[in-house]
Amino acid sequence: MRALVVAGYRAQYHDPIAFERGAVVRLGERDSEWPAFVWTTLDDGRAGWAPLDWLRPLDPAVDGTLRAQALRDYDARELDVEAGQRLRLIDELGGWWWAQREDGAQGWVPARNLGTIDDGA
Repeated sequence: MRALVVAGYRAQYHDPIAFERGAVVRLGERDSEWPAFVWTTLDDGRAGWAPLDWLRPLDPAVDGTLRAQALRDYDARELDVEAGQRLRLIDELGGWWWAQREDGAQGWVPARNLGTIDDGA
């Protein structure tokens, strides 16, 4: 599927988290604007938003910290886009699309900034 960017977007996090399937992460609060995402902290201390549905809750740590195991690889990289650009849409999650620009760069873009293009036209 393809989309036209109707409103530009700039990445909010310039050191996005990424983890592989099987990684154990610490969980914080859910995002009030994007409830499909939860604040996630990695072993190296870096933190960012990750999709709750892609995490399997584990028993709390001895100190009471909530933990989860990743069910699949995840990269929180966001994609800078300008109005009028065309994107290839790859995966949708919680109001965001993993998309690819014409130059090959990939990342997440809010769905509200996109209009879909009919591939059959």
